[in-house]
Amino acid sequence: MPKNKKRNTPHRGGGAGAAAAAAGGQHRNVQPFSDEDASIETMSHCSGFSDPASFAEDGPEVLDEEGTQEDLEYKLKGLIDLTFDKSAKTRQAALEGIKNAMASKILYEFILERRITLTDSIERCLKKGKSDEQRAAAGLACILCVQLGPGIESEEVLKTLGPILRKIICDGTASIQARQACATCFGVCCFIATDDITELYSTMECLENIFTKSYHKEKDTNGICSTPNTVLHISSLLVWTLLLTICPVNEVKKKIEMHLHKLPSLLSCDDVNMRIAAGEALALLFELARETDNDFYYEDMESLTQKLRALATDGNKHRAKVDKRKQRSVFRDVLRAVEERDFPTETVKFGPERMYIDSWVKKQTYDTFKEILGTGMQYHLQSNEFLRNVFELGPPVMLDAATLKTMKISRFERHLYNSAAFKARTKARSKCRDKRADVGEFF
Repeated sequence: MPKNKKRNTPHRGGGAGAAAAAAGGQHRNVQPFSDEDASIETMSHCSGFSDPASFAEDGPEVLDEEGTQEDLEYKLKGLIDLTFDKSAKTRQAALEGIKNAMASKILYEFILERRITLTDSIERCLKKGKSDEQRAAAGLACILCVQLGPGIESEEVLKTLGPILRKIICDGTASIQARQACATCFGVCCFIATDDITELYSTMECLENIFTKSYHKEKDTNGICSTPNTVLHISSLLVWTLLLTICPVNEVKKKIEMHLHKLPSLLSCDDVNMRIAAGEALALLFELARETDNDFYYEDMESLTQKLRALATDGNKHRAKVDKRKQRSVFRDVLRAVEERDFPTETVKFGPERMYIDSWVKKQTYDTFKEILGTGMQYHLQSNEFLRNVFELGPPVMLDAATLKTMKISRFERHLYNSAAFKARTKARSKCRDKRADVGEFF
């Protein structure tokens, strides 16, 4: 388990948020845009940002190659304005554009100056928006906390948005996609921001109330059938396991005792993603149980290993080939973890560095932030102090301009490389066809 994330050790003090707590205080009195600066009329006629969807699709990559940091910040200011627009589609596209920029760039100083405005816009979109807008707002809130890191600024973001996120998660009338995004956001923001153990337990309880609804009922003899809510239950379970990794030892023992005998029932769900999520959660719980108690013993080990082995060799003809392949791969690793206490080490390369994922705790943490940051994960592993502290990578490695240039391939160079590869493949296929034609004529 990452040392700086354990609750029974001094709380994470490093990272971007703590390093600039004093600087954050200077901006605490920043007010949202005034009516004159950010009126709906002004934003609706902002000609320079009339199509925020274009930035949401391209991200800041274009600015990397053709512009400057000032260009990026100028465009982001316009997108922040557009999050208050009358049109729901415009607001959603603006949220997505800001999210993509934050996922691909470290914008700490820029965000710190505008965090109150950003938090206000996210709060407004969560409260008044519909499914897609709420989902985009929750995604932006996640990355906002990733950028800010642990500290008073991210705590204030969670304090403002937490009650709204909790309300949407528990609202049966809200869309499943919005509830799913809010569950992930609530857990991740709590993981990053909260320094209050009661808030951590409260968040975990909220998530437990969601995913435990999928547990096998004692009266049921058949497998668990998936429902429209299954995707929400999966997201809640995954982010709950993330929070479990930073709980004190006593709380970990309580949660293991509470859930370890019930989680295997989810292995019979007809949704492959639920089966995989349950399997990975079981592997993580076994890992934590053995870390906290060297004499840990699980009574139903034989029954559990039989289920895991069946899933690791599943050949059910009624299931899609892709699902079976994915399931077998995951459950071979889960079975090794449960039976042999083994984990297949994975290597993640980013820039000149590499990181070894050698435990289920580390894998769960990496997978969660990879899902949030997407292709920006490698960049953040290189530059984001919070993530580097979580994965114990040390301070960011400083690279000179010449090294960075050799590591970076321009869009034009990528195009040339892909074109050459395409021509080579076409030429090889043509030769192969010619040989087949010659053989056919001979016979």
